[in-house]
Amino acid sequence: MSTIITGVFQKHSDYKRLEIELEMAGFGDEDYIVYITEHHHDSPYIASVQISEYTQENLARKVFAENSVLKIYLFENMSISQASYATVKKYIDAKNKSEIHASPEFKFKGATEGMDSEVKF
Repeated sequence: MSTIITGVFQKHSDYKRLEIELEMAGFGDEDYIVYITEHHHDSPYIASVQISEYTQENLARKVFAENSVLKIYLFENMSISQASYATVKKYIDAKNKSEIHASPEFKFKGATEGMDSEVKF
């Protein structure tokens, strides 16, 4: 089974340029999908590439990085024919929910002068 590498791209990046660079890197038209919405100029878009070996993964990551990728996801045991927008979006949402996000920095105030556990009445 194949592996899918998916990138979420900044809204100002050019998806046509991404397609051209993927094809120049050796990926065929049948090896990738660029998911765009009607309002693709106003929101980030997603692209998925089917890979079968480690060198292809590196090529796809390089092309993604050159085209303002925000985040990259790797989905194993998925072919490009199974990578519908709804399926990929569902997997991205699940991965994001499972990540532990950095919590805000807490400041603990130590004891100062005043009452403590040794107060006698």
